Amino acid sequence: MSQWDFAVNFFVALFALLDPVGNVPVFAAATAGVLGRDRARIALYISLFVVGFLTFFYFSGLSLLTFFGISQPAFRIAGGVILFMLGLEMARDDFTATYADAADPEEAAKGGRTYARKRFERMIVPFAMPLLIGPGAISTVVIYADQARAYGLAGAAIGVGVITAVSVATLLAFLATPLITRILGRIGLTIVVRVLGLILCALAVQFMFAGLADSTIGIIQPEAAAPYQNGH
Repeated sequence: MSQWDFAVNFFVALFALLDPVGNVPVFAAATAGVLGRDRARIALYISLFVVGFLTFFYFSGLSLLTFFGISQPAFRIAGGVILFMLGLEMARDDFTATYADAADPEEAAKGGRTYARKRFERMIVPFAMPLLIGPGAISTVVIYADQARAYGLAGAAIGVGVITAVSVATLLAFLATPLITRILGRIGLTIVVRVLGLILCALAVQFMFAGLADSTIGIIQPEAAAPYQNGH
């Protein structure tokens, strides 16, 4: 797998998990009545939180696995199971509806940076975690950090770049909340969530294939565990 393929696969998996477009309705509900500039501050705080948290696990996740005595194939399989469950929930249902009760519009009139920070602190749970950054996102970051070791420093740089790119995409999606909601509508947003869920299920199965191939002999064919590895 080339560095470009690695970056694209990592971006698609992480983008599907964070699902910024699908989370636009939840963000809109959680910031109902908030002034435009305060909504922008909250979106920025959330994006910075995503960068910092995922980067931490990108560089420390493998060490944590070693500390707890967990093999990388076992973590791949476990991560694949979690991703599949999340993807199946996204593909079958509007799983973000559970978090729509985070709104508190009565305090929006206060406004200002302090208000935006306090609103963000209340939105860390459940919006930032586990809706945006859940077990699936953490598992994905750790799995791709393991794959990035083959590229050395370039792999580390690519990983941080992908995490930053997904965070920027999340920021842009949240800033464009009014526009996206008008363009896609309820049906369009539901379609986006379900398509991303289907992609996530396929990526989850691929993770499980790779974990089984690394921990067994002959059960999973190499071309199935690592497709396009040799450009085929």
